[in-house]
Amino acid sequence: MIKAWIEAMRLRTLPVSIAGVVCASGYALLDGSFKFLPALLCFVFAVLAQISSNFANEYYDFKAGLDRVGRDGPRRGVTEGDITPQAMKRATFIVLALACVVGCSLIYWSSPWLIAVGVAIAVGVLAYSTGPYPLSHHGLGEVAVIFFFGLIPVNFTYNIMSSHWSAEVFLGSLAMGLMIANVLIVNNYRDLEDDRAVGKHTLAVMFGRKAMATLYLLNGIVAVALLSPLWLNIDRLMLIPQAVYLAIHIVLFFNLRRRSGSALNPLLGMTAFNILLYAVLFTLISAI
Repeated sequence: MIKAWIEAMRLRTLPVSIAGVVCASGYALLDGSFKFLPALLCFVFAVLAQISSNFANEYYDFKAGLDRVGRDGPRRGVTEGDITPQAMKRATFIVLALACVVGCSLIYWSSPWLIAVGVAIAVGVLAYSTGPYPLSHHGLGEVAVIFFFGLIPVNFTYNIMSSHWSAEVFLGSLAMGLMIANVLIVNNYRDLEDDRAVGKHTLAVMFGRKAMATLYLLNGIVAVALLSPLWLNIDRLMLIPQAVYLAIHIVLFFNLRRRSGSALNPLLGMTAFNILLYAVLFTLISAI
């Protein structure tokens, strides 16, 4: 039972929620505004929000009949009968409630308007998989990822610590969003046949694997281009995390083209790890 719940958390993809907060901390370190406690709370909030989103995705995809037993992707506990639908639904809202509590504590360093951002995130957690127009079912999953895993966490984590906004941070948040969208691209690239069979209209279903592999490559290249102000205006050492990310990204791209089915599962984790590696290297250099 415990193993089924751990699988439902989708640990391979959790680095993407961590990466945005780590990246924002790097920008705060650069201008001397880093604060440990709000950064830690943003970290906890991001992880809880992603876990609740993963739980919601599993529950609502099961309710909609979009999952099948023995799928190529990670084992779905509800579909396989390891977790009851009622238990998964309860867990979704319990974890989401915990995320909201943590999020409300951040008002101390910001202002009450932050509640509106929290509400938008909570709605996004559910709207990704359910509602009148589930984003992940209509080719909008990647857009949602850029917004909720890139723009929001990087900009707002930075703002909570520094009390201001930055054009360079915005570019970094967009770059982070494009990198993280690649995790979803690998996921949907793998599940193309299953999603097509149940009428789930992901970008992969709409445009095919060749187009998605090309998008995967371009996302990484454009992300690195958006980060150029870091080494042009701040420090040439910032080339290091970007070069490391891009080198690994290109290797992963060629592996993506060669793999299919369950063989893509490790690649999904490696894509997420590469993003976190970039964020950690960037933050370490920012601290020097």
